[in-house]
Amino acid sequence: MKSLILFLLSGFGLLTSWSFDQNAELTESIKRGQEVYTDFCVVCHKVNGEGTIKIFPPLAGSDYLRNNQNESIKGIKYGQNGKIKVNGVEYNGAMTDLGLTEEEVADVMNYINNSWGNSIKGIVTSEMVKKIGK
Repeated sequence: MKSLILFLLSGFGLLTSWSFDQNAELTESIKRGQEVYTDFCVVCHKVNGEGTIKIFPPLAGSDYLRNNQNESIKGIKYGQNGKIKVNGVEYNGAMTDLGLTEEEVADVMNYINNSWGNSIKGIVTSEMVKKIGK
């Protein structure tokens, strides 16, 4: 019985260590993503992620972002054209391909997913971004 308890406790320690490493990785990615956002996104989507109604969609509290992570990654990676609906409002604009690296796309997604009240679980990695095709 004592061996079983020690085994379970050591396993929990490994899980806790993994979670800590994942959180540290996410924190660093968010910091880098804030720089990318400031350099490439802030002009249209604003400092607070509000966007401009019917012109540039909001990222703050965005149901589209929450429900369409792969499409959001694709939009940042390749640009986006055509109609989308965000928080009940239709947008029909264009976002150009920003020429970001896969790591920059992942970082800015992690920043957006964890800013302005957004709390989208998980971490976007450059490997995930790499798998997103046109």
